[in-house]
Amino acid sequence: MIVAFSISPLSSEPDGSVTAAVAEAVRVVRESGLPNETNAMFTNIEGEWDEVMAVVKAAVDAVAAVSPRVGLVLKADIRPGYTGQLSAKVQRIEDALG
Repeated sequence: MIVAFSISPLSSEPDGSVTAAVAEAVRVVRESGLPNETNAMFTNIEGEWDEVMAVVKAAVDAVAAVSPRVGLVLKADIRPGYTGQLSAKVQRIEDALG
């Protein structure tokens, strides 16, 4: 499965920045060893249900340790029997574009 998720901590920074808290969540994901990528809006992670959800929970916990309130947006592509889709899905689009 691939999960795209975004964690939004409550910010106490005058400029509303959430960079430090979000960086801690991304650190958890990267240290998980699962295939992942981060873009401007979401972090994508690929693996089996239990391992992916455990990483998402750990990332939320990391943010909750520095923020009194945390929002989570999560979207999942559940396709049993397929792996390597984090890059393969993008490659299929690139191939179709020529």
